[in-house]
This record gives sequence, C-alpha cells and structure tokens, in this order.
Amino acid sequence: MSKHPVDENCIFCKIVAGTIPSACVYEDEEVYAFLDVNPISRGHVLVVPRGHYRTLLNLPAGTGEALVSAMRVVAGALMEHCGCGGFNCISNNFSPAGQLVFHSHWHVVPRFDGDGLSAWPGGKYKDDTEMRQLAESIKERAAPARRRNL
Repeated sequence: MSKHPVDENCIFCKIVAGTIPSACVYEDEEVYAFLDVNPISRGHVLVVPRGHYRTLLNLPAGTGEALVSAMRVVAGALMEHCGCGGFNCISNNFSPAGQLVFHSHWHVVPRFDGDGLSAWPGGKYKDDTEMRQLAESIKERAAPARRRNL
C-alpha cells in the first residue's frame, strides 16, 4: 500500500502508479516526472507529487521542497540535452488559472530564442498608491498563514 494519498479517478495518480504508461524522466520517493503528451515545446515535462493533492494550497510541508529539487534536476537535464536557452516552471491552480487535472503539478517547459511563446501580457497599476494598498492587504492576509506554517 502506498504511503501517499491516492485518488482512483485521477489520471496523474494512475500514471504514478504505473497503470497508465508514461515516459518517465525522473522519480524519487516524493516526486514523479514525465513527458507531457501534449507538449508546448519538445521536452515539456510534468512534475507531480506522488501523493494526490489538488492544488499548491493542499501540499503538505516538505513536498514543495521535493518538487523544487526535482524541477531543478529536470530543468538542468533539459538544458543539457535539448539545448534550450531557458525554461519556464508553471503551475496552474484552480480552473480560472487553467488547471485541467486536479492533482497539483508543475510544467517545466524548455524555451528557445525566437520560439514565439509568451508567458503573459504585462499590465499596470493605476498608480503607486493602488499597488501599495494591494501589497498591504495581501501581507495582512498572509501573516496568519505564515505563522501557522512556522
């Protein structure tokens, strides 16, 4: 029996369990990474925790560190093998952000000069006051959560 929580209906849980085949590029006790079957660019990898956690907000302490460590290894291997000049690490959380599979995961996307991909359009705040007020409001809400995680 797995020490990680599993959702029997989750495609990523099935991939981690080996019941759906994948092209694995990295694995350890906490993380499984495999090539995306619909790549944004050649070498696009999905990095997932072995346990079923719906979003970043559900990850237990320590799992994030394991994921970042795995992404560093995968990204370095991609740069060496694919010859990409850079990479994006992207995690979509909840439907409005584009999350399609509700098993927390990160996309490591190799980037090449002139590849035509764009991360997102830039925007502006109305003025410095609006930006400072927003920052303060977020900071106030983050403080209790930060204290809980210490």
